Amino acid sequence: MISILIPTYNYNCFALVEELNNQAKKIEIDYEIIVQDDNSQLYIEENSKINSLVNCSFKINSENLGRTINRQSLAQNSKFELLLFLDSDVFPEKKTFLKDYLDFYNNENVVCFGGYKYANIPLDASKLLRHKYGKEREEKPSKIRNKNPYSYVFSGNMLIEKSTFLNANFSDTINIYGMDIYFSYNLYINAIPVLHIDNAIYHNGLEDNVGFFNKCLESVESRKRYLADKKDISKINSLLRYYLWIKKLKFERIVYWLFLKFEKAMKTLILHKNPNITCLDLYRLGYICKK
Repeated sequence: MISILIPTYNYNCFALVEELNNQAKKIEIDYEIIVQDDNSQLYIEENSKINSLVNCSFKINSENLGRTINRQSLAQNSKFELLLFLDSDVFPEKKTFLKDYLDFYNNENVVCFGGYKYANIPLDASKLLRHKYGKEREEKPSKIRNKNPYSYVFSGNMLIEKSTFLNANFSDTINIYGMDIYFSYNLYINAIPVLHIDNAIYHNGLEDNVGFFNKCLESVESRKRYLADKKDISKINSLLRYYLWIKKLKFERIVYWLFLKFEKAMKTLILHKNPNITCLDLYRLGYICKK
């Protein structure tokens, strides 16, 4: 009935798989759980224990494919038509996580997203940027996300039909970051309904501040390269909406000049012990004009 698909890279996800397996056995459904390691170096022994669990398997790619293509491979090789995608560095908020998804899912044309949460625990200062960004921008109740559903597409907690996923997923073999927006746009442009529910996972594997900052810039580059010229893209992505407005008014050179003038100051505030998320927004806007 359902294939639970987990791409992983350098992360121990045995506890996640064990929890999902226990939940699936309790509700007595046909299921499989596949974890596919993207040719990483760490936690191979720990994750290999997944093979000892019923209906669960751990596979290792012979080369690094990147998260997007790894997910494509998982979907193509799945047994069932209903897919639940989860990132490996997450954990369900509720013991009824899997049951709640299946109870809500009653329309094969709807893509369902459960949402993200971030634990309120003291963190190492080196990971505060990712945590604060997640709390402010991603941790939203379903009533907020459903007001603008295509703007809150986070594929690390998603229930979807296999055919819908394969049609909407980014098919280029280039390994780039930030393709959830491309995926969201394909759902939007093909009028695939999106439903957000309150069935969250805790996002635990946070990048360090510099690593997340660099990923944000990589995402800006991919958005400009693949999405800036797409019809109605401004309706689902605020960065591209502001960028296209600036471009239409021919203010790109002015914004670029301001970016150069304040770049160092903004970066200092972004990587500060109390990270400034508004500065991150402004930095990305200047960066997209620069590139």
